[in-house]
Amino acid sequence: MAELAFRDGVMDRIRLRESRYDERAYLFVLAALEFCQQRLTERRHLTGRELAEGCRDLALARYGVLAREVLGHWGVTSTADLGEIVFALVDVGLLMKQPNDAKEDFLGVFDFHEAFDKDYPWNATPPA
Repeated sequence: MAELAFRDGVMDRIRLRESRYDERAYLFVLAALEFCQQRLTERRHLTGRELAEGCRDLALARYGVLAREVLGHWGVTSTADLGEIVFALVDVGLLMKQPNDAKEDFLGVFDFHEAFDKDYPWNATPPA
C-alpha cells in the first residue's frame, strides 16, 4: 500500500500553526476520523472523546503492540496531542468544528500506557 501524503503546501500551512508532530500523525488522525465514521450507522460530527477513542482503536488495529511506539515516534504521547493535531487541521480548513468543540475535549480521555501497554491482551493479569 502506498504511503499517503498531503498535497503540496498543505503541510507547510500546518507547520506554521503546529510543528511538533510528524506529517503521518496528521494523516493518521484523518484516517481515524474515517475509521470512526465507518463504525456509525449514519455520518455525524464526532466529539473529541469519540475521535480520541477511535484513534486508540485504529492504532491498536494497525500497529498492535507497537501502537504507542509508532504514535510516540510521530510526537503523539497523549490524547492532548490528538487535540492539538485536530485543531491544527481545523485551522487550515481540513476539518470543521462545532461552536462548543475545544482542545480540552481531548484532555485525559485515556492514558497511553494503560491503553497501549498495560491493557494490551497478552499483558492483562490472568484470571485467578
